[in-house]
Amino acid sequence: MSSGFVRSSYKLFVGNLPWTIGSKELQTYFSKYGHVANAEVVFDRQLGLSKHYGFVVFSQRDAFNSASNQNTHFLDGRVLTVQRANESPQS
Repeated sequence: MSSGFVRSSYKLFVGNLPWTIGSKELQTYFSKYGHVANAEVVFDRQLGLSKHYGFVVFSQRDAFNSASNQNTHFLDGRVLTVQRANESPQS
């Protein structure tokens, strides 16, 4: 059994981000749930503006579960859309 897919299973999609939030702020917010291996806000390459979504990757399952099971996430006065990314059926 390969463990290559395990890391991606700790990845969250985060939507409805305020334009004021960058990758560092995203990482800081989600680090209250546990160690964040990577946090990235997606930007429009031509305009240099936030596309209002990003991804957070946790290094531990417990942190990932805590963040994804939280009912509501608030950041800079906005309610974030948070859902598990890269979900695929287990075989």
